[in-house]
Amino acid sequence: MPGTTPTLSRREREVMDVLYRRGEATVAEVLEELDDPPTYSAVRSILRVLEEKEHVAHREDGPRYVYAPAVARERARRAAMDHLVETFFGGSAEDALAALLRRSDLDLTEAQVKRLAREIRTAREGRR
Repeated sequence: MPGTTPTLSRREREVMDVLYRRGEATVAEVLEELDDPPTYSAVRSILRVLEEKEHVAHREDGPRYVYAPAVARERARRAAMDHLVETFFGGSAEDALAALLRRSDLDLTEAQVKRLAREIRTAREGRR
């Protein structure tokens, strides 16, 4: 499946975050938004690698390239979650959810608990 390779480096994820946030960006625009930015040529290389991995596509705008995500954010999220659940939780969504709920910094509001309960019901009904 193009664009769903879950193995991205930290910098690649940061660049993807910029592109998802902005919708599209040039190398210079990506560079402006990165914390502790690398060189211009490093960002250009990262974008080239992301394009090879089919996460990013570009279009020409005069002399510059404008990059955009090649995969919808929701589809990329789903692929990343699938990879995480498979890799760290043996494919068990239940174990992954339980691990998230055990986080010490978790302080769910009543509205958030109700939303999670609805999501669980919807997931359960979708499998019948």
